[in-house]
Amino acid sequence: QVQLVESGGGLVQPGGSLRLSCAASGSISSIYAMGWYRRAPGKQGELVARITSGGTTNYAGPVKGRFTISRDNANNTVYLQMNSLKPEDPDVYYCNADLSIFTATWGMVRDDYWGQGTQVTVSS
Repeated sequence: QVQLVESGGGLVQPGGSLRLSCAASGSISSIYAMGWYRRAPGKQGELVARITSGGTTNYAGPVKGRFTISRDNANNTVYLQMNSLKPEDPDVYYCNADLSIFTATWGMVRDDYWGQGTQVTVSS
């Protein structure tokens, strides 16, 4: 019913930039917030950045000043501009959306949805 489709990952040299995109589609009623998480192999996932429907943002400490999250509410899309990438920036980035859908059985249902992940590799 709901799909989050990510794009924009790839290989970049240290100090380089990438821009990730995530488009939400399906029977969406409202999107409250969208964000990006990342997880390196063998490690816990962590929040990278999040943006609410009103435009309030928050960032993980290690990415402040380097990453910028933005959102196109009309197209249910969130972006993550990543600058000054470092070799220690973990590998797989996942899009998240806190949204509600309308169901015939339960009415409005709010839940978290996740994208499939996009690989970001920083290497010289």
